Amino acid sequence: MDALFSGMEQLFTLGTMLTMLLGVVAGVIASAIPGFTITMAIVLTLPLTFTLPPLQGIATMLAVYVGGYTGGLISAALLGIPGTPSSVATTFDAFPMARAGQPGRALSLGVWASFFGALISTVVLIIAAPPLAMIAVKLGAWEYFSLIIFAMTVVASLVGKSILKGLLTGLLGLFIATVGTDPMMGVPRFTFDTDLLANGFPFLVVLIGIFAVSQLLQEVEDAEAVKHGKALIPANVSFRPLEGLREVLIHPVNLVRSSLVGVFIGAVPGAGGSIANLLAYDQAKRASKTSETFGTGNPEGVVASESGNSATSGGGLIPMIALGIPGSAVDAVLMASLMVHGIGVGPRLILDHGDLVYGMFMAMLVAAFMVLAVCLVSMRLFLRVTDVPRSVIVPVVLVCCVVGAFALNNRVTDIYLLLGIGIFGYVLSKLDYPLAPLVLGVILGPIAETNLRRALMSDENWTLFFTRPISLGLLIFAAISILLAIRHHRRQKASKAIYPPSP
Repeated sequence: MDALFSGMEQLFTLGTMLTMLLGVVAGVIASAIPGFTITMAIVLTLPLTFTLPPLQGIATMLAVYVGGYTGGLISAALLGIPGTPSSVATTFDAFPMARAGQPGRALSLGVWASFFGALISTVVLIIAAPPLAMIAVKLGAWEYFSLIIFAMTVVASLVGKSILKGLLTGLLGLFIATVGTDPMMGVPRFTFDTDLLANGFPFLVVLIGIFAVSQLLQEVEDAEAVKHGKALIPANVSFRPLEGLREVLIHPVNLVRSSLVGVFIGAVPGAGGSIANLLAYDQAKRASKTSETFGTGNPEGVVASESGNSATSGGGLIPMIALGIPGSAVDAVLMASLMVHGIGVGPRLILDHGDLVYGMFMAMLVAAFMVLAVCLVSMRLFLRVTDVPRSVIVPVVLVCCVVGAFALNNRVTDIYLLLGIGIFGYVLSKLDYPLAPLVLGVILGPIAETNLRRALMSDENWTLFFTRPISLGLLIFAAISILLAIRHHRRQKASKAIYPPSP
């Protein structure tokens, strides 16, 4: 209790509250810009915290962290472009909802789901940090590979109308992830001795190209709509947060389940919000009685994706605080911030610096409420994008995408890759191939390959994937997931054959 009160005394000061508020605003705005990730925002914030007291500096960075997970919702809902990798699944239902004339509803659902996801993850962080961290640290390369295989089964629920097309695009994503430098040996592969492919396909370039550039190309197909200055989504929109709160709370099981998925995935080092986002969406779709409406503007999909990705913020702190192991790149930056102030990170952190740890717990709670307040106040301003004609917003967003792709590594070749991938994504969408499996393959491919090779280098006995209990359990879940998805698609085909849609 002494540590708790000491942490609260250090946290609840005017200076700390002001810097946290600025951090929340910066996190929301930065993540709303396609290509400007949470990690980039945290890295830019780090030097500004060197002169601050330890708790004030870490609390400010946590505010950017929590705000960033919510900010990606804005461009995902209004433009169909995920602001961060952890907002990919949000585009599946939030953008169709906005195009149907309900952008305010999509934003309201996302804001409240993000708030409750962050809140639930912080409560779990406070109560269960040590035991969850002990589970996460026991995962070896075999378990990581099996976890990725389980995550890849999400493809089966994101394949759209054809399982074959979905699996093909998923495999294409895995192949794209192998282009460039070998992650284990550093040897170039599939580069064909060209400078363009020497560094592979950066994940953010693929993400922006597939979702942003291809979407912008679809928006300018209708020359008359562009010529007459029509907006991307219908005007006369409204933002009713209380209705959004009620709609989120009528799905309590979905909300809690998705948040717990986010906490667990966040506690697994290296997994991150992009996997949690898709897994939470996948589980919500499988459990829903109206799963056929997912991808057309189903509120359950928005709630699942946003609560799942926001909950990883608390989950990622579990191994960092309990064991000194960063759960993600962002957590590694937070660890660096503590070390700059001379604070050792490891199992003794809670014992030696209890006031700091409890101050961080409270900072997460305060940041969640700050993000909610900032979003409820500012969302009406963001909704003004609905008044901007396509002839203005398309070139502006395209320029932002190009700048974001170039700023990632300061390479002109990334701009060429961005435009090429965007055109390729546009062609795939016109041929009715789903784009989400391709992006999922690019995300998970390097992680799966690295852990598979690491496991086989440690022990050539491949049966360990089936004899280690956690690995076997994950593989069984993956098989069950695929079988359920196949059965679901067969039922859908049978129902369409019996009850064909009316003209």
